[in-house]
Amino acid sequence: MALSDDLEACVASGGVAVFPADTVYGLACDPESAEAVARLYALKGRAPDKPAAVMFFSLDAATRVLAGLGQRTAAAARALLPGPLTLLVPNPSRRYPLAGGGDVLGLRVPALPVLADVRVPVLQTSANLAGGPEAQRLEEVPAAIRSGADLVIDGGELPGVASTVLDLVGYESSGTWSVVRAGAVSEAAAGAVLGSSSISG
Repeated sequence: MALSDDLEACVASGGVAVFPADTVYGLACDPESAEAVARLYALKGRAPDKPAAVMFFSLDAATRVLAGLGQRTAAAARALLPGPLTLLVPNPSRRYPLAGGGDVLGLRVPALPVLADVRVPVLQTSANLAGGPEAQRLEEVPAAIRSGADLVIDGGELPGVASTVLDLVGYESSGTWSVVRAGAVSEAAAGAVLGSSSISG
């Protein structure tokens, strides 16, 4: 089986996977399975009320989410993605409630050709203990997380810089945006796509 098939099968069966993103190693599970999400959070030691992002492995797979955004925000998302970014976008229909963001959704579409054929979304977070260092190599993922996961994919050494988190919640109406977490994409590079109406994050 291809790696994409392995990951899909793991997610479909309610499993938790360790996988290589385009930034650091991550944890992934079915975003609509309460049991799988609880297992992922427990493995990481993450507070249950802390939101996580939903990752799609291609823009095509994210079509339904993008269609629910305003035209301006959807166009920005398509221009920025795929890449090492997490976009905070409006989620008025409260899709993926287990991600914990309520009316805001964290959206990830990585630049990850080896898994680009994965058709299902995953709830994802970095494969480290809460508050601990992020893993650039598989061996840096804590042993307890690796042994507790149902699938572990070794992608070799990764860039090692987490995704940049951009807040686009107000972008549709006002064109404003902000960097919530600095990361792999600079504020200047984001501004080249979004315009200069950034507000301090």
